[in-house]
Amino acid sequence: METAELYIKGASVWVPDPDAVWVSAQLLQDFKPGDRYILLKLSDGREVQHPISLPSDLPPLGNPDILEGVNDLTTLSFLHEAAVLHNLRLRFLDYNSIYTYCGIVLVAINPYEQVPIYGEEVIDAYSGQDKADMEPHIFLVAEEAYRMMTRSSKNQSIIISGESGSGKTVSAKFTMRYFAVVGGAAQRTSVEEKVLASNPIMEAIGNAKTTRNDNSSRFGKYIEIGFGHQGDVIGANVRTYLLEKSRVVFQASEERNYHIFYQLCTCRDLPEMRGLKLDAAEDFRYTNQGGRTQIPGTDDAADFERIRNAFSILGVHTDQQMELFQILAAILHLGNVRIQASGKSGDRSYIDVEDPSLLVFSKLLAVERAQMAHWLCHRHLAAGGEMLVKPMSGQQASEARDALAKHIYAQLFSWMVRCLNGALRAQRGQLMSFIGVLDIYGFETFDRNSFEQFCINYANEKLQQQFNLHVFQLEQEEYVREGLQWSHIEFCDNQPCIALIEGPLGLLDLLDEECRMPKGSDENWAQKLYDQHWNHHPCPHFSKPRMSNSAFVIVHFADVVQYECQGFLDKNRDTVFEEPINILRASQSELVAELFQQHPAGGASSLLGLKCITPHGGLSSGKRAARAQQLTVGFQFRQSLHLLMDTLNSTNPHYVRCIKPNDLKQPFAFDPKRAVQQLRACGVLETVRISAAGYPSRWTYPEFFERYWMLLCKTLDGEDLQTTCRTALADLIPDPDKYCFGKTKVFFRAGQVALLERLRAEKLRVAAVAVQRRVRGWLAWTGYQKTRWAALTLQRYTRGVLARRWAHERRCIRATVVIQKTFRMLAVRRLYLLIREATVTIQAFTRGMLARRSYRKLVIERAVVRLQARVRGWLVWRAFCRLQGAVLLLQCCVRRRAARKELQRLRLEARSVEHYRELNKGMEVKLMQLQLRADQQARETAGLREALLTEREAHGVEVARLQGALAKMETQLQEKPLVAPAELVREQEERKKAEERGLQQLSQLAQEVEVLQGWNRSLEEERAALLNRLQQQERLEEERVARCVAKAEEGVRQELEEERRRYQGLLRDFSRLEQRYENLHEMNALMERSGGPRCSDSSQSPVLELPSPVFPSAGASSPFPMYELDGRANEAAAPRTADPTLDALMAAVEVPKDVAEKMRWEDLRLAYDAVRVANKFLEAQLVSQRAQWEEELSVLRLQVQAPRQSSAVQVATTGTDPRELLDTLLSENMDLVEQVEAGEQRCHRLSKELRDLRHTVTLRSTLVHTAPDSAVACGQEVVSPQPKDLEVTGLLECRKKDEVKLIRNLITELRVDCALSLAPGLPASILFLCLCQMDSTGDHARARALCVTAISAVKGALKKHCSDMDMTAFWLRNTCLLKDLLTQHSTLNDAGSVSGDLGPVSHHLSEQRQALGDLSIQAYQQLLSITEGHLQPLIVPAVLESETIPGLMGFGGKLIGSRKRAGSNSKPSATEPVTMATVLRKLGALHTAMSRQVLPLTLLEQVFHQLMYLLAATALNNLLLRKDMCCWSRGLQIRYNVSLLEEWLRSRGLQTSGTLASLEPLIQAAQLLQVSKKSDTDAKALVQTCTALSNQQIVKILTLYTPCSDFEERVTLNFIRTVQRLLKERPEGQLRQLLLDVHRFFPVTFPYEMPPPIRAELLSIPDSLKLSFLRRV
Repeated sequence: METAELYIKGASVWVPDPDAVWVSAQLLQDFKPGDRYILLKLSDGREVQHPISLPSDLPPLGNPDILEGVNDLTTLSFLHEAAVLHNLRLRFLDYNSIYTYCGIVLVAINPYEQVPIYGEEVIDAYSGQDKADMEPHIFLVAEEAYRMMTRSSKNQSIIISGESGSGKTVSAKFTMRYFAVVGGAAQRTSVEEKVLASNPIMEAIGNAKTTRNDNSSRFGKYIEIGFGHQGDVIGANVRTYLLEKSRVVFQASEERNYHIFYQLCTCRDLPEMRGLKLDAAEDFRYTNQGGRTQIPGTDDAADFERIRNAFSILGVHTDQQMELFQILAAILHLGNVRIQASGKSGDRSYIDVEDPSLLVFSKLLAVERAQMAHWLCHRHLAAGGEMLVKPMSGQQASEARDALAKHIYAQLFSWMVRCLNGALRAQRGQLMSFIGVLDIYGFETFDRNSFEQFCINYANEKLQQQFNLHVFQLEQEEYVREGLQWSHIEFCDNQPCIALIEGPLGLLDLLDEECRMPKGSDENWAQKLYDQHWNHHPCPHFSKPRMSNSAFVIVHFADVVQYECQGFLDKNRDTVFEEPINILRASQSELVAELFQQHPAGGASSLLGLKCITPHGGLSSGKRAARAQQLTVGFQFRQSLHLLMDTLNSTNPHYVRCIKPNDLKQPFAFDPKRAVQQLRACGVLETVRISAAGYPSRWTYPEFFERYWMLLCKTLDGEDLQTTCRTALADLIPDPDKYCFGKTKVFFRAGQVALLERLRAEKLRVAAVAVQRRVRGWLAWTGYQKTRWAALTLQRYTRGVLARRWAHERRCIRATVVIQKTFRMLAVRRLYLLIREATVTIQAFTRGMLARRSYRKLVIERAVVRLQARVRGWLVWRAFCRLQGAVLLLQCCVRRRAARKELQRLRLEARSVEHYRELNKGMEVKLMQLQLRADQQARETAGLREALLTEREAHGVEVARLQGALAKMETQLQEKPLVAPAELVREQEERKKAEERGLQQLSQLAQEVEVLQGWNRSLEEERAALLNRLQQQERLEEERVARCVAKAEEGVRQELEEERRRYQGLLRDFSRLEQRYENLHEMNALMERSGGPRCSDSSQSPVLELPSPVFPSAGASSPFPMYELDGRANEAAAPRTADPTLDALMAAVEVPKDVAEKMRWEDLRLAYDAVRVANKFLEAQLVSQRAQWEEELSVLRLQVQAPRQSSAVQVATTGTDPRELLDTLLSENMDLVEQVEAGEQRCHRLSKELRDLRHTVTLRSTLVHTAPDSAVACGQEVVSPQPKDLEVTGLLECRKKDEVKLIRNLITELRVDCALSLAPGLPASILFLCLCQMDSTGDHARARALCVTAISAVKGALKKHCSDMDMTAFWLRNTCLLKDLLTQHSTLNDAGSVSGDLGPVSHHLSEQRQALGDLSIQAYQQLLSITEGHLQPLIVPAVLESETIPGLMGFGGKLIGSRKRAGSNSKPSATEPVTMATVLRKLGALHTAMSRQVLPLTLLEQVFHQLMYLLAATALNNLLLRKDMCCWSRGLQIRYNVSLLEEWLRSRGLQTSGTLASLEPLIQAAQLLQVSKKSDTDAKALVQTCTALSNQQIVKILTLYTPCSDFEERVTLNFIRTVQRLLKERPEGQLRQLLLDVHRFFPVTFPYEMPPPIRAELLSIPDSLKLSFLRRV
């Protein structure tokens, strides 16, 4: 009965509804005791009256809004069916949460679609977590079972039940997958793979399509997964129950047979399957009865391939698989065997021996065809001690054939189960404990219920009884632990119903008794049931239907079921005749004969030695044995069920109840009627009832005080919370029976928490009213003060406005007078200025006319004077020119004469100076050059002389013409009289007119020029626009090309990163395998030392040591392998055969084989051939490179000539300054010339290298031919020492006998304190100087051996200090430095020259350089692994749970009580609380360790990038799975914690290279918890902001968001739908997963840094290293 005080106006209640089962309503008036009805307002707005006759008729109350969608149903304040149904529907439909706790039961609702909550990242997120901290999940149930097993070493069981189609098989599959991943250590081993591989096989042979489920399990199974002492999976065992054999021969409409038959028919065209003679599934009687042979969305061929792979994993050979498939195909062919009736009355039947189906059946099973055809239609009959053969009718023969098919399939099913158990048997150590997973059928009720439903419901009754007892026991343990005075809790005990079925003279006993009767029938059995349980000893759980005498009714726990007796006896007997079985036993197939051998009744054994009964049908013959008569199906099922219950009672059970939300298989559709029916049947409501009968609400004292401190103010005692609660509750709840105090918790009856919530709300309301009263009074007083001040201000401003208005009027009057005066003055002044301007204009025109007249007169006079001056000057100039010409002519004649005399004198001297030629013989060439130059100058002089003569002639003609014109003018002047002034004036006027006409023409020409210039400008603008457009197009094209190139580069970079990640993953796997090998090796050594059994060399299994995966080196781009001479004696002694790869390469590069030479040793021959191939390939490569450079040179020359040819055209078209073009061309030519010179230099260098290589080939060939036979016979390596031009100094010399001491003191036995006191990279420098000294002396083998030994020693040191961060960073620095030093001084350096003065190192160490690179990656991964191991347990407590901002979470605790499972251990509290300071200290220790070794900054950035991703991914995954973390205050706390981390990274300069970007998803998730989530604008801003979160993550956070106090609002469903609609519009890209992969590993790249020059004199080697045996050279 509910508390009557809670039925007040506005309270929420639930009323029954025929469609929705329960609907929500609201009270419209307070309820008072004695009222006959209450007025309710339904959710659809209707008002109804609910009758109340008794207090128990009150409708159940609704829970507070803050309890909507809780994870655990038992935390609800009001526990009843309506609240459970509403909470499940809300979580399933609104939050898409398919899992919900109900105390110890996990309720799983089938979503009928794939949900992304079962990936590896989800397993990692739930691994090691507590049940109360995470969202409900099947993985969390498995984790709790695994944790309890490892802690207490007690066996566990997970019981999964539900109707067909509710998801039991999928839940069991995911549970096994979780155990395989968590119990498989770091990697999945063969046992885990076998456990997972058993699932598809069991589904294929035991699952089928039904009307309710496409993959329904038609049998029950109990899988025991065995674990060792380390918690790893070491074996498994499968027990099966009640296989539905009738499905083999009959399927209802829209159903299918078992999946394996359809998979075989689909793959019938495979070559290995053609011998089965299969057709389509529609052609077989046993597969076409349901009318549907295909399941939408299912690929039978792919499933069949998975089954074959699973068989291979389990060790079933291909031959056995084919025998298995032959038996299955034979069953299909058996169903098509035609049975024909014969005889007059049809009481006989026969089968044609030539029946094709019988022929194939007999061939596949290797049995006699005629015998099988005969005994399928006949049977033996014992009469009077004689055996008679009785023919069977057609109906009986068909039934016998179907019985044989069912028996064959049942035997095959049992055999396969035995094979699976044999393959999954524990083989890796002694079994410690196991976890059993029970996937069994749920309660079933149909329109017609038969023997199968009877057995299934009987099993569910037993399981329900065990469940009720366990729940009651847990409640009792909780009360005893808390020291409560408790009374017996009444619960529904179904023991009477179980006694009715299995007790003495129960239904099963009477059924077996009737089966033993010779003429037993279903009607007789029904009559016995009526007599025993209806008439003589009436049972309340048994009744007889009114309208039937062949049926009975049982009142089960879940429902009342009516069973039809027809067929009970036949199904219980499961009879198959002995004659066909004997034929099968005589089969030539070993598997067929094995299937039908007599097996012991005990069946197979479980992991712990428990016997499980394997059901077999009885064999009917003329004389049955008494033992065979007892082994009925019911008897075997009862024995198996008892063994199962004994196993479950000996384990700690965990319960999973699967619910089918609707019968239409629609995704996320909820049918309340079907849900309530299943909740009642599976015991969930019984759990609620048992919890509600006691004290369902439980609070720890701190939690209770945190929530209800405002009700405890009168007795507030912060030190003793228990006393405070005891004192306060007596005043709050008068009835002491409504609550009880435990040792650590306070317990409440149902409804009392709601009462406390009402009191709390009332207390807060009163406090809020008081606060509002004070605030409103203060607001009114402040409002009055503001109003008074405003009134005074208004008066002051009004008076000021009036005064200013009067002053403004006075100013306006005065301004009007001033304006009038000024306007009149302006009018008079304007008239005066007009008259004055007219007068001045008249005077100006008059004076101008007079001035122009005087100007014209002066111009005429000046023109006359100028003309006279010109004429007179011309006369004087002509006379001067004549005189000057005569003088020049005279000078030329004189000089010519002097030159002739000088010429004659020089000729005479030339004849007499022959001895000068003898003295100047070396000058002949210069003379010839001078002669050529003189001839050229003579020719030029002649050309100039001719040009000068031509100019002179033209000048003379022009002078003559001018002289004639001048003479003519003089003559005219002399002849004509002086011109009159009037004529001069007329000429001047004519000249003026001509000038005016010329000016007009000039103006016209100027206008035309302007028009032409406008056209030119427009053309220039068009040209400029075209050029701009062309440039823009070119720029766009360049940008597009740049984008394409960038995209291609990004793709290549991603491929490189992926390849690097894959390679480094291989390195990690190799290190793990190597560690496992060493562990096994050490274990073997310990066993040998302990006197264990020793194996001879011949019996030992070979151990394969996996080589380290190595990338090809820089020279690996050539398509031929590099062979090296191995000088070890054991390899030299063994003869080698010809290498086909090398021969193919020699033929490809056209290297002839030297057949004339016969070498004694194949090593030298192979090495010589390899060198020849390499040199031939290098020569071809250099020749092709030379040709390529020549082509590039010709192209460059064409590019040089092309601008010269196009320059003229460009100047003509564009009008560009030629000087600028010339400067541009000159600069381009200089660049091209420099490129040509660089190319020629490189060609010369390549030619030189080619000559050196040819010389090397000749030298190696000579050395090979001249090698002494003694050296070859001794197995020594022939090495060609490199000539050293100069002796190398500054090295360290280590004698061969001291190499072991060097490695031991420098690496193996180096102490931690000594190592950390050394200079960074000192061991690497010492090793490198020793290697250089060995290499400089030509001892390459010793240098390589020392390098290999050092690498192995460093590997050992890393394994020795696998948990030491400082030492790992120390060896990481030394390996990187040694690799860089070898790269810097390598002869294969890409720079072409070796830096430093130590000389090059031999290329024989190239493999060691690669090994050092791999070792650096291993050290880097170990450093990350150490840090991740330190950080992993701190991330969630520090980032999510720590309260760095004090007091933020102290107010308004959530109303979710502690409802942990009774008996579960809570997490131990740490001595020191984990905060962000703890995480920063761990990160600071890593940063200090790496900085101490002076590691590059880029390497530090990569390390912290990886760690920040791990931190963000772990924190975000836990946030997405924890509802208690999704609130506003927690988001603020998380953002503050992340900001501390960001500040720490920035303070150390680590904010680049994606380090801060890795934290962006966590930052956006924290911001999502803080932002407003109400309007559409908020939704748009949210979608635009959360770009680093996927759509699923955003919706999940919004769904999990829970207000942390009563004053916050939930996120409405409409807002979530709006966000989902907006999220569909944005491109998703790579962000599709719900949880981040915490195991994602970013590939590392080690930057090459040029090491500083090192010399032995510069190294300071401390005495603590004990390296005094090293000598500086």
